[in-house]
Amino acid sequence: MAKSSADDEELRRACEAAIEGTKQKIVMSIRVAKGRGMWGKSGKLGRNMAKPRVLALSTKAKGQRTKAFLRVLKYSTGGVLEPAKLYKLKHLSKVEVITNDPSGCTFTLGFDNLRGKSVAPPQWTMRNIDDRNRLLLCILNICKDVLGRLPKVVGIDVVEMALWAKENNPTVTTQRNQQDGPVAATVTESDLKVTVERELVSQAEEEDMEALLGTYVMGIGEAEAFSERLKRELLALEAANVHAILESEPMVDEVLQGLEAATNCVDDMDEWLSIFNVKLRHMREDIESIETRNNKLEMQSVNNKSLIEELDRLLERLRVPSEYAACLTGGSFDEARMLQNVEACEWLTGALRGLEVPNLDPIYANMRAVREKRAELEKLKTTFVRRASEFLRNYFASLVDFMISDKSYFSQRGQLKRPDHADLRYKCRTYARLLQHLKSLDKKCLGTLRKAYCSSLNLLLRREAREFANELRASTKASRNPSVWLEGSSGSGHGGHSDTSPVSDAYAKMLTIFIPLLVDESSFFAHFMCFEVPTLVPPGGVPNGNRSDDDTNDDDLGIMDIDENDSKADKNSADLATLNEALQELLNGIQEDFYAVVDWAYKIDPLRCISMHGITERYLSGQKADAAGFVRLLLGDLESRISMQFGRFVDEACHQIERNERNVRQMGVLSYIPRFATLATRMEQYIQGQSRDLVDQAYTKFVSIMFVTLEKIAQTDPKYADIFLLENYAAFQNSLYDLANVVPTLAKFYHQASEAYEQACTRHISMIIYYQFERLFQFARKIEDLMYTITPEEIPFQLGLSKMDLRKMLKSSLSGVDKSIAAMYKKLQKNLTSEELLPSLWDKCKKEFLDKYDSFAQLVAKVYPNETIPSVAEMRDLLASM
Repeated sequence: MAKSSADDEELRRACEAAIEGTKQKIVMSIRVAKGRGMWGKSGKLGRNMAKPRVLALSTKAKGQRTKAFLRVLKYSTGGVLEPAKLYKLKHLSKVEVITNDPSGCTFTLGFDNLRGKSVAPPQWTMRNIDDRNRLLLCILNICKDVLGRLPKVVGIDVVEMALWAKENNPTVTTQRNQQDGPVAATVTESDLKVTVERELVSQAEEEDMEALLGTYVMGIGEAEAFSERLKRELLALEAANVHAILESEPMVDEVLQGLEAATNCVDDMDEWLSIFNVKLRHMREDIESIETRNNKLEMQSVNNKSLIEELDRLLERLRVPSEYAACLTGGSFDEARMLQNVEACEWLTGALRGLEVPNLDPIYANMRAVREKRAELEKLKTTFVRRASEFLRNYFASLVDFMISDKSYFSQRGQLKRPDHADLRYKCRTYARLLQHLKSLDKKCLGTLRKAYCSSLNLLLRREAREFANELRASTKASRNPSVWLEGSSGSGHGGHSDTSPVSDAYAKMLTIFIPLLVDESSFFAHFMCFEVPTLVPPGGVPNGNRSDDDTNDDDLGIMDIDENDSKADKNSADLATLNEALQELLNGIQEDFYAVVDWAYKIDPLRCISMHGITERYLSGQKADAAGFVRLLLGDLESRISMQFGRFVDEACHQIERNERNVRQMGVLSYIPRFATLATRMEQYIQGQSRDLVDQAYTKFVSIMFVTLEKIAQTDPKYADIFLLENYAAFQNSLYDLANVVPTLAKFYHQASEAYEQACTRHISMIIYYQFERLFQFARKIEDLMYTITPEEIPFQLGLSKMDLRKMLKSSLSGVDKSIAAMYKKLQKNLTSEELLPSLWDKCKKEFLDKYDSFAQLVAKVYPNETIPSVAEMRDLLASM
């Protein structure tokens, strides 16, 4: 059977690729055009609406059975085949060739499972009759072979198809695209599995048909004779038909009578139907009226049901559970009952919020039942808040009273005890959740509760601090050092000082124990009393604070703020101000015990204020959290107290220095100069942390008073003032040499003393030189004064400056120069109490004398060039030999 290009290997492979994975085998595939016909109408086919499709026959083996399918594939946008429809051939009931198509290439396939569809079945149009016959024969062959039955065939003769199959049976040429071009391949009918004629008509039937046709001579050989024969037979048939009609006249009469009777019956039926129609119309109107009423009743029923459900929900929101009402109005606040109280609070809070407009439909807000229920809930809230507040106030007071009455909680004689509030906080945390709900119910009640807690706990904290401070002072063994350091009349009692480090250690211990405790109490109070503030304890805790394990998480109440998400910046600032006021009330008065320790330490050793100031500053730098505001104030007050006490010590020492001014006559090094060096050395040993500024300020005040007093004492006896000053400034430098190398403030005063020393030395040496060689240097001064107004050549002619006057002055001044120099040395040595200063002073004196004599020699060489005087070298040798 010939095969067109509509069914080729390439198309078959494309179809197999499209249904890959379905385990179906393609038997045949062919290209078609898909169109649509109209039900009950005939006319032109809509070829302009045709869509290209591919029909593929496939089979699938399932056990002993084989299923057959008709697949419809369409082209995608990329020209690739993809499955569109799938029909099972077992439902194929009819194959109909459309008679309206003159070409005979259009047919439809009827499936019994699609009869109920309102859309006309698609019409398939082939390219030619051969493609149509090939596809239909393959369908019929598969139906007979697989299903064991044939569908109904309309519009085509099966015998004609069998003859066509026989004519196209010998060979089929297929084209295969290879690299060398198309190659013709010859296959038999058995290869394509198309054996339609053998399947439609068996061999025996074919032989019988040939024998029958052989016995009947049709005379088809001559067309004209055969045509005449057909005309004669047609005339004979028409004559026979007319004869039969004439013979059936009685039967026609009977039929007419029957038709007349039927017409009468139809008329009667028409009258009945008109009557029935009127009745049905009235009945239809009645039914419509009934349906309208039923719809209204149904709508009313639905609305009533919804209304009842909504009212039930509203009543459920308005209902107060009896167990909650009993708990809120008269329940116990024992620890075992706190869970029920918290649940009741949560319900009450939710119920009150549920009756507010955002959570409640506004149309319900003004209902009398809602208003009454809201008033009832408000009354419940007021009653519960009052009862809970009264219980908590009494509870806080009873807890603190119990602890105060038990002396084992406090430090006793011979035993320092660290305050432990773990049990107190544990008992308070039991009611933390209750306080959260009280805040959400009525924020005003927290004010009285906070005051009650602060007043109760303040008594406990002050008692603990007082007992601890008293025992701390009693158990600290340290002898008292004298507070008089710089007074001259104190004798030599300052040579030895006892160790007073236990005093500053006691103060550090007081801070180590109580500062972390106060910070923890502040933090716990802020969380426990529901203040909305940031984290209260800084990261890392308090520096040098030895916090016990029990206190590590005391500020963590294990609860969450109920309205923590509603916190705002301004709200936090307002809460912070309120918190600081409450902390002031909580911790107020405890500072007195710290002041007592500071005053006690000051009395024992005033210099210990330096180390205490450093310890306080270190703790103060560690307090950064807002909740520790009062603790920072306490530390600041302690720092001010320590500074004030140390300032008293400095002022007293300054008064001791000033008392030296009132003495009758001071000679040699004043006593406060070396004692200040000892004091500065001791002060440097006590410096800790940030106390350097405090010490430097004291140094500045001390040295300033010392220098002022020194100058005042020197002015009382101008004759010996320079000797007095140079000796004391030299002593100041010698005593503070080592400290000045490491302390910048003392280095500044060291340099100031050095300058004053040099000035005093210069004045004293100049006085001694002028005393011994007064005429010599007065003569030089007159020459210097005249050189500003006249030339050097005119000076010898001036009164008192002649050459004769020069010779007389030289004779009187330099005739016994060695004796004059010896007298100058004796005068320098006479009033000097510090013998160690004499060598340096004598060297300065010789240098100063040589400088002055050199200037005199230069003047003489200018003014009196012909006069001879002892040379500078001779004077230098003379001074060196003495």
